[in-house]
Amino acid sequence: MKDLVAKVRNQNLFATGETVVVAVSGGADSVALLDILTRLDEERLNLIVAHLNHCLRGAESDADEQFVADLAARYQLPFLAIRVDVASLAAADGLSLEDAGRRARYAFFHEVARRRGAGSITVAHHLDDQAETVLIRLLRGAGGAGLSAMAAVGDNLVKRPLLQVSRCELEGYLNNRGLSWRTDSTNADTTILRNSIRHELIPALRKYNPRITERLAATAEILASDEELLDHLTGNAFARLASVEGDGIVFGVGALLQEHRGLRLRLYRRSLREQRGDLMRIALTHLEAIDRLASSSRPNASLKLPGELRVERCYDRLRFTCALPPVAERWEQVIPGEGSHRLPTGATLSVLRVPPPETLATGSKRVTYLSADAAPLPWLARSFTPGDRFTPLGMTGSQKVKELFINEKLPPNERSRVPLILSEGEIVWVAGVRAGEKGRVTAATGAVLRVEILDITP
Repeated sequence: MKDLVAKVRNQNLFATGETVVVAVSGGADSVALLDILTRLDEERLNLIVAHLNHCLRGAESDADEQFVADLAARYQLPFLAIRVDVASLAAADGLSLEDAGRRARYAFFHEVARRRGAGSITVAHHLDDQAETVLIRLLRGAGGAGLSAMAAVGDNLVKRPLLQVSRCELEGYLNNRGLSWRTDSTNADTTILRNSIRHELIPALRKYNPRITERLAATAEILASDEELLDHLTGNAFARLASVEGDGIVFGVGALLQEHRGLRLRLYRRSLREQRGDLMRIALTHLEAIDRLASSSRPNASLKLPGELRVERCYDRLRFTCALPPVAERWEQVIPGEGSHRLPTGATLSVLRVPPPETLATGSKRVTYLSADAAPLPWLARSFTPGDRFTPLGMTGSQKVKELFINEKLPPNERSRVPLILSEGEIVWVAGVRAGEKGRVTAATGAVLRVEILDITP
């Protein structure tokens, strides 16, 4: 038992006295994680237990929530929970239940971290999860970055202290500690890919290597180290070869073609991500098409890629752009009251008066609650203007909106599409990004407005 506590402590993931959000589903892995973190006496962590009820299993989901609430009470820790209709969220966004649930969870955890000033969000992914993730990505098709799977220190505060610990070790730890846990009945459903890999594929692979999960996890760790080096080399090459011209990224074809093919493909990925903010629906075939365009004897040609991305060859110049639907550089619109309001960006702003909610965490950045008294209507919705400042919710000082966009990694060409919502001349919501302090809902708030932005980007 002490070995697992020492294994987590020796990773030095947390600062002394740090506030940490602990994601607890009630399953064995997250119950073990919470218990281990409470035993890090030297770190004196301020732990906050967070649970999202997916509302997928009726009374079973509600029992999971109550179990975690009781667990937090036993440790005398603050407990925050939210209920999200994940099935409806999946249907509305065209996602699988797994993807919709994951998005809702992380949106909630980040909201809790923001409101409580937490420096970390801990999740209980373990060695077996890592092995399963490697196989899922291998089956779907992935390069080194994808096969690196999960990192102990991930993006946006997320930390995974148990990646070196197996599921069997965690259950043994709980049994030795006399701790119980909940079992999700859907974990046995092999129509779900991860469950099929866990219950069918990995047992089959153990016939060839009894330590297959350890080998897959070790492979992911090796690839992660390689990716760190390759990312560094790509960054240096990008700084040397790329230039930003207007709303595009431009390379000189001659210099580009002198680089190794593998580095060129990474530079294309970097350029596309810089333009759109992600690489959704971008596959190897698209990168190879860009490389053929760069190598072509034709001096002028272009490619249209998913997500409004475009690559143009003009003699010795290769230009990457993202052609989002045109939006006026400067726009504004009065929001007179409740209802749905179509904005010049093509997005719709929904404003609805609701009873004070039990929790202000919405599970989505696209939704916020504002006090009708502190942020009275009518409002003004308008585009971002350089120099805009606002006071983010939970803070006392103001911040430049541009800094917020940079922190959120929002590409410059998309910033004019994000509506700023103002009440009495002050920004109360950077729509889909961050709420402002002016519209804060408190226990004394009477009228509450639920505000949602729909289709903020295509």
